Amino acid sequence: MPVFFIAAQQVQNGTVTITGPLLGHLRTSLRIQVGETIWLGDERRRRYLIEVTRIGRHDMAGCVLEAQEGPTPSGPTVTVGQALLKGDRMDWVIQKATELGVAALVPLMTAHTVVRPRTIRLAPQQERWQRIALEAAQQAERWEVPTVSAPWEPSKFFKVQSPAALKLILSARGPGQTLASIPLPCGPESLVVIAVGPEGGWTSEELAQALECGFLPVTLGNRILRAETATLAALSVLQSRLGELG
Repeated sequence: MPVFFIAAQQVQNGTVTITGPLLGHLRTSLRIQVGETIWLGDERRRRYLIEVTRIGRHDMAGCVLEAQEGPTPSGPTVTVGQALLKGDRMDWVIQKATELGVAALVPLMTAHTVVRPRTIRLAPQQERWQRIALEAAQQAERWEVPTVSAPWEPSKFFKVQSPAALKLILSARGPGQTLASIPLPCGPESLVVIAVGPEGGWTSEELAQALECGFLPVTLGNRILRAETATLAALSVLQSRLGELG
């Protein structure tokens, strides 16, 4: 069963109180009964095995049977700047990137981006993306939920990544080292950022902005991949080299 996320404040003196959407999911979709056990996790990277003791109309209560501390992170965290994709492909990338262990995902409104959400839709869309990340993190039994931001302009994204130990921009046809060969940082204090463009690729201006901000162009070889495929391929290579995938 997945690990469901709650706020740390919901755990008090060995008792957990569950409300909101999670209550509805556990009670209605999973039909959890009194006496059953479930795993919960919080933002402090702690997990709790609880036994459900009461199910009410507005809340569910359980007693903590076991508590676990999350393992200490050993490698760099990964942030992805992802050009907005049309249809359900953006949802799919967020889901799979979460499963592959990203710490954050920033949608980018590039020059060649086809989909441009209206301002009135930005907040609901971000909430939806964050919910997709939450559900994927629960299913993958992650210790934390990645953050998904509202869409940014690429120039802003490139500029704010200055603290990152390594900043990469995926370029299908331009020069650059392969992602499999570029040296990677080590240690949990390090941050690796990778930017992935849209189907039409980066404009020369966007690429110049990235290079000016210290991004290094990298490739995945000679194959031309769809944008969502490139993201998942790049993350798989990165996480394998960082020791997060066997």
